[in-house]
Amino acid sequence: MKNFEFVNPTSIGEAVGQLSDKPGEVMVIAGGTDLLDLLKDGIAAPKKVVNLGTIKELNYVKFDAGTGLTLGAMASLTDVATNAAVQERYGCLAQAALAVASPQIRNQGTIGGNICQRPRCWYYRGPFMCYKKGGDFCFAVTGENKYLCIIGGELCYIVHPSDAAVALMALGANARIAGAGGERVVPLDDFFVGPRVDVLNENVLKPNELLVEVQVPTPAKGAKGAFIKVRERKVWDFAIVNVAACLVMDGGTCKDARIVLGGVAPTPLRATGAEDAIKGKKVTEKEAAAAGTAAVAGARPMSLNEYKVTTARNLVKRAIMQCV
Repeated sequence: MKNFEFVNPTSIGEAVGQLSDKPGEVMVIAGGTDLLDLLKDGIAAPKKVVNLGTIKELNYVKFDAGTGLTLGAMASLTDVATNAAVQERYGCLAQAALAVASPQIRNQGTIGGNICQRPRCWYYRGPFMCYKKGGDFCFAVTGENKYLCIIGGELCYIVHPSDAAVALMALGANARIAGAGGERVVPLDDFFVGPRVDVLNENVLKPNELLVEVQVPTPAKGAKGAFIKVRERKVWDFAIVNVAACLVMDGGTCKDARIVLGGVAPTPLRATGAEDAIKGKKVTEKEAAAAGTAAVAGARPMSLNEYKVTTARNLVKRAIMQCV
């Protein structure tokens, strides 16, 4: 680990100013459960680290029946998972936050950090100059690719590791971003970028910008949600595949649907084909199974991860039936 300057801003404006000082040479630390690994492994070597933990205005979980749920980027995953309004009205988010790692990491990790964490591909994390680190080769193509993507891979076959992002995208959340030029709000659907757009980064944040808040609208009348995560071990592990489904039901008929998969693509993946397969229909196991098949249409598994196609298809069906 190389030496770096550590600063403790007390406001969003001060933090943005620190990031703007030397763009590209400054990184932020939230809970630190991801960044510390990157620093120790030599993958990240910033000249300055900006600590967001000293900015009190970033730590909150608030609900208003009119405007919905707002999560400060520094709210811990534990605070999100145990909040009464989240549990009552945004059950799939509570389930997703509770599925992250271990109690100790949920106490330390933040909602903003979970959304913005870097990929866990062991070629990226290891001593390999892969595409993600500016090289000219993806070692996973001919190497160990058991846990990598089956949809949308090109140049780099990472999967996005966030459980919370999958649920938040299914809930139609937005990201509020602060930067040197002011603030902007970006739908989570547009927040993440894959390697086809930018092989070096996973989201739209510029070097002098911060994710400061996640905004989640009030659920529609008749809304039902489900989150399911499959992992090799029951604790600690990242998802092999996870899915969040948010359906607006009228009796047994699906009026609207948002279904998002994790662990299958470089970004959290909206399964629009699955959504279209059930919208406007009375949902039975037959329709749910058809939606599962539509969710993985066009999948291109690699040599060791074809099992993810079957897993994702079945999880989509299960999540839909849980909602129904």
